[in-house]
Amino acid sequence: MLNLVSLEPVDYLVMGHVAHDLTPTGPRLGGTVAYAALTARALGMRVGVVTAAGPETSLEPLNEIPVISLPSPQSTTFENIYTEHGRVQYLRAQATRIDFNNVPKSWRSASIIHLGPIANEIKPTSPKGFSPSLLGITPQGWMRTWNAEGRVSPSEWTDNEAALAQAGAVVISREDVGGNDEVIEHIAHQTSVLAVTEGAAGAVLYWHGDRRRFRAPEAQEIDATGAGDVFAAAFFVRLFTTRDPWEATRFATLIASRSVTRLGLEGIPTSQEIEECMMEILH
Repeated sequence: MLNLVSLEPVDYLVMGHVAHDLTPTGPRLGGTVAYAALTARALGMRVGVVTAAGPETSLEPLNEIPVISLPSPQSTTFENIYTEHGRVQYLRAQATRIDFNNVPKSWRSASIIHLGPIANEIKPTSPKGFSPSLLGITPQGWMRTWNAEGRVSPSEWTDNEAALAQAGAVVISREDVGGNDEVIEHIAHQTSVLAVTEGAAGAVLYWHGDRRRFRAPEAQEIDATGAGDVFAAAFFVRLFTTRDPWEATRFATLIASRSVTRLGLEGIPTSQEIEECMMEILH
């Protein structure tokens, strides 16, 4: 059954699977949609989520957000192992694919529509009838593959031209492309605005043929999971508000750097952190 939700219009619609993240302390809710939805809500947006999840996954952290959750035998399940050489990730299960027909008509004209796949669960281009002011894409779920054991590795995102041309802004990480600068340059030439996150190093923005680096402030990293999704939501919201990709990148970099200092969804920005970051970019 679908969750009973209010179908009032929303400002920020995010689509993709929530993740059932396996951690040493037990499973917890994750995935782009969870981190992005909560970040956008913290930034004052009316948020809607379209996802799919199995009965083993609690969506309680999203209780204050309208969620349409398609029934699925199981959730998309990841296990992340952090080593001195970086993250090793395993896909343990996949949820039901998401169809754009599952999106309420009242949500199809949200100011921001964010496509946030984590395991190739949605199509990369939105059909006619969807009319956001800003279509934001975090394509990591189309840029990964996994072997028989479930070990995840970067893969080429083929047939991406239509999606990149349709997008108002794209956010990827260097990890998504295996650090391949040629792939990054290709994507930058195919889309309007591209932000590339680089973990503790900050982010690089490509816009109108220009490239600019934004350094992240030093932070005591506790958990980097979800930081890229926090960055993306903050970036999309600020870009929609200001139409200034440089300012949006600076703001998102500051917000994301604070998110790594806490575990999991506890890294969603607080009102005080948002105010601090706003003060910093405006002065």
